[in-house]
Amino acid sequence: MRKKNVLAAALAAVAALTLSACGAGDTKAADSPVAEVPAAPTKAATVLDQPFEKPNLVLTDTKGKPYDLREQTKGKPTLIFFGYTHCPDVCPLTMSNIALAKKRLPKADQDKLQVVFVTTDPERDTPAELAKWLPSAGDASFTGLTGDFPTIQAGARQIGIGIDPPHKEKDGSVTSMHGAQVIAFSPKTDKGYVVYGDDTTADDYAKDLPKIIKGENP
Repeated sequence: MRKKNVLAAALAAVAALTLSACGAGDTKAADSPVAEVPAAPTKAATVLDQPFEKPNLVLTDTKGKPYDLREQTKGKPTLIFFGYTHCPDVCPLTMSNIALAKKRLPKADQDKLQVVFVTTDPERDTPAELAKWLPSAGDASFTGLTGDFPTIQAGARQIGIGIDPPHKEKDGSVTSMHGAQVIAFSPKTDKGYVVYGDDTTADDYAKDLPKIIKGENP
C-alpha cells in the first residue's frame, strides 16, 4: 500500500474547507479556494505525522442514551465518519465499503473494531432514524450518534472536518455539506493517525484494517 506522510495541520486546513455536497448528488468545493493535497490515484491511506486528538464529544446514540466518544472508544481501534442518512451517494457507499471490509476480518477483530457514524443533519437524523438506517447502509454494530448541530460541528472541527448546516434547495431537497474523510484512531494512543478519502474502496479498507486494529501504520 502506497502512503503519504503529511503534517496534520496542513491536512486539517484542506479537510475543513473541502466539503462534499451529498444532498446534491455530486461533489464540489466550498466557496473559499483551497490548495489541494496531491494524491496518487492508487493511494488510500494518508498517515499523519501529527495525529489528531479524539474529539471531545458527548452525543446521543441510537438507543437515546448519552455516548461519550472518548470514554466509550478508549483503547479501541475506531473509525469515525461524519455524514447523514438522506445522503444519496457518498455516505451509504462509505458505510457499505467499511462493512464489507469488516466482514473479511476474523471474528475477534470484528468485535474490536468500532465504527462511529456522526450525523451532520441532526434535525432529521433522530436516534430512531439512525437505528433504522445503519443496518441497511452498513452494519448493525456501527454506532450512530446525533445531537445539537453546534456540538457536532465543533467536534468535527477538532479532527479537521468541516460541516455546514443543512439547507433546503429550490426544488425542496436538502443539501448537507460535509467533509467526507474517515479518520482512523489507534487503540494504542487513541489518536487519529490515518485519513481516508471518499474514493477509498472496500478492498482498500480490507487491506488496512488488520493493521489499524493493531495500531500499526497501513
